[in-house]
Amino acid sequence: MSLLSAIFLLPLLAALVVLCIPRNYKFVIRLVTLGATFASMLLALALFAKYNAAPVENGFKFVERHAWVSVSALKLDIGWHLGVDGINLGLIVMGAIVAFAAACVSREIKRLEKEYYTLLLVMTGGILGAFASLNLFFFYFFHELALVPTFIMIGVWGHGENRNYATFKITIYLSLGALIALAGLVALYLQSGANTFDIVELTQAVKARPLPLAAQSLIFPLLLFGFGILVSLWPFHTWAPLGYGAAPTATAMLHAGVLKKFGLYGLLRVGIPLMPDGAAAWLEILAFLCLGNIVYCGLVAMRQKDLNLLIGNSSVAHMGFIFLGIASLNIVGVTGAVVVMVAHGFLAALTFGLSGALREKTGTLEMEKLGGLLRQIPFLGAAVVMAMLAGCGLPGFANFVGEAMVLFGSWRVFPLVTTLATWGALIIGAIYMLRAVRKILHGPEKPEWAALKDASAWAKVPFVLLLAALLLLGVWPRLLTDKIQPSVAAILTMANTRAADKAPRAGEVKKAAGEAKQRAVQPR
Repeated sequence: MSLLSAIFLLPLLAALVVLCIPRNYKFVIRLVTLGATFASMLLALALFAKYNAAPVENGFKFVERHAWVSVSALKLDIGWHLGVDGINLGLIVMGAIVAFAAACVSREIKRLEKEYYTLLLVMTGGILGAFASLNLFFFYFFHELALVPTFIMIGVWGHGENRNYATFKITIYLSLGALIALAGLVALYLQSGANTFDIVELTQAVKARPLPLAAQSLIFPLLLFGFGILVSLWPFHTWAPLGYGAAPTATAMLHAGVLKKFGLYGLLRVGIPLMPDGAAAWLEILAFLCLGNIVYCGLVAMRQKDLNLLIGNSSVAHMGFIFLGIASLNIVGVTGAVVVMVAHGFLAALTFGLSGALREKTGTLEMEKLGGLLRQIPFLGAAVVMAMLAGCGLPGFANFVGEAMVLFGSWRVFPLVTTLATWGALIIGAIYMLRAVRKILHGPEKPEWAALKDASAWAKVPFVLLLAALLLLGVWPRLLTDKIQPSVAAILTMANTRAADKAPRAGEVKKAAGEAKQRAVQPR
């Protein structure tokens, strides 16, 4: 088993082990889950540390290939193909760290623990496998493997009176988005003529024989809106705040932090480089749609009284910056988008983890009922302040680096959209984040919270880990950006070269203008 395979197969194998453990051995079940996710995290960090020195094969490192299904009569070729580059490296490491943090905060689950931890491990292995896969079949399969546990976990272990409604809504939206994306992927396979689901071979085939414009104009919108629904692109976003508000803490951490990035990764890996002409017609529309995420969802977050709903709408708002960076289609903006994907993964996991800890201690997340908690729970209070400031884009955190790069990259292409997005980030975001800090932590102490105890040493581990990741990438962003930029440059070369080939050169324009002028002055 290679290093890359082990990162996502360990949680899946651990899920099988948990199924074999008697349900009354709760400590053993939890220990196996923690051990598997911790080992996966260590392997992901080792992958990151060895990345620069690893050999390159077709632009990817740590490549692993095995034949699986090949039916020449059906023109079907599905193989096990794994690899990492600068785009999915950070996502895999972030996903493994968030998975371990999610396992740490799962103490709140008191019933059906065996089933819960099995689904948590399947969800972890599925999304890490999706990011590592370079074959469209396994890319989609592993995503669905991670998505199904999300529905079950919200329905069985969720919170609130709207739990069942939230389960139905998130199931309908995400199933529809996945089906639309599947239709686009199948159409891409059929139109490419490559007779393979391998992303590297598809890319080479499309380079040699680009897809017709009509095919791109049909397939790219399917991928854009299919993946967009999975990411909560406005106006298809309403499932997200409701679903996260009702979800168990670990489920919200994993889905909002990691699984949601699947659609964005799909656009960068498949949609933009393989269908640049189809994408060109939609990028300006995408840039304006992202304002719905940043501005509208930010305004909705300002009106929330429940902390989880505020965090859920804030999470949707941050997706707008990633879409804006992708729409800019330049190296600064797209690199910034990838940085925001990683940074938001840590931030979403941190904020939902902290809200779960507050709910476990107080029994409520209604901000009006809280207040004055900073004196009672100083560690959790300080962590909440840092998380909210990171959400505001404060310098020193990774979110600032990514969002600043997105704004710099998009300014040259969409100055109006960038201006409004900056206003949404600096003003609206600061209002709802700082207002939440004031309502929860400051003000007079309330007698009902006088007996609250701060987090124990073990309970602090996931929050320290996530905060450390945000701060490390915030003060040393080149640790990540130097790895991202070459891969982004390769994608943009494919996307922009095609457009450049179609555009007339300056000399040709002058020559054509001169010929037209000569014809105009010649006597008839």
